[in-house]
Amino acid sequence: MVRIFYKEGRLIKRENDIRELGKVKNLVWVDLQSPSAEEEEWVENKCNISFQTPQEIVEIESSSRFFEQNDTINANSNFLKIDRHGYETYPVSFILYQNVLFTYRRGDSKTFADTVKKMKVSPEGIQSGVDFMLLLLETRIEADADSLEGISRDISAISKDLTREQKARQEVLIRISGLQEITMMLRETSIDKQRVLSGILRSQYFPEDRKEHLRIILKDISSLLEYTTFNFERLEYLQNTFMGLINIEQSQVIKIFTVVTIIFMPPTLIAGIFGMNYNHIPSTAEPWGFWVSLLLMLLSSLVVLWFFRRKRWI
Repeated sequence: MVRIFYKEGRLIKRENDIRELGKVKNLVWVDLQSPSAEEEEWVENKCNISFQTPQEIVEIESSSRFFEQNDTINANSNFLKIDRHGYETYPVSFILYQNVLFTYRRGDSKTFADTVKKMKVSPEGIQSGVDFMLLLLETRIEADADSLEGISRDISAISKDLTREQKARQEVLIRISGLQEITMMLRETSIDKQRVLSGILRSQYFPEDRKEHLRIILKDISSLLEYTTFNFERLEYLQNTFMGLINIEQSQVIKIFTVVTIIFMPPTLIAGIFGMNYNHIPSTAEPWGFWVSLLLMLLSSLVVLWFFRRKRWI
């Protein structure tokens, strides 16, 4: 699918027929979403550009994430997709050529849909593909910020549950681990965008009058990175709290077994003495000897319990 956006007066209009690409004037943005080989080749021929291969887009080297060639800015960045099915990253390729933005991606993305909605609300703010690119990046950063706020709310909910219940449950640890993973991926994608935008900021082909706007976006990314660090620290604190509760529960179990063992030690000793096969053990030949031995075992256990209670060990 290829979506073509062009400016007509003060409005931004959209064209879905790729055959109209060569006829459209005041072109500002061409969005390629899972295009066919024919669509990709058509755009390259009509607009005199060249897209990277999917393998090149996902490369992590700096030379692959951002480079300039023939008055063209090429940049690749990973976006994070979070929904009810889970989370995953997907690459997005940007090409800025003669103030026209070209984007290449696989699959649908809420970020691009939200960008189009914002454009419809304020079309006068879009003068070229550069403005579309900045709006797209702002929308992505806002989505990341919303995700971080959602993670922060989940962290607060887990903290309240641990404080209220004071009990370690396996599902809590799984939730903490999942939040750590999402936060790590948000941090990773934010650093990726920061690196790419820093390269664009130094580019001689990026308009000077838009670089201040780009610096503001970079500051927003820095704020997100600080927020992710804060969430990491909270999650680590929660994890330590969880492990502390587990240690307390284990200590209580060990304490119970220790107390039970010690309580039964004196009765066991008495039973062992009376069970010896000697003729001269007192009361062994008497009919009441059995009951005396039981009474002594009971008294020894009660004395140990009384001693533990007095020491406040139980």
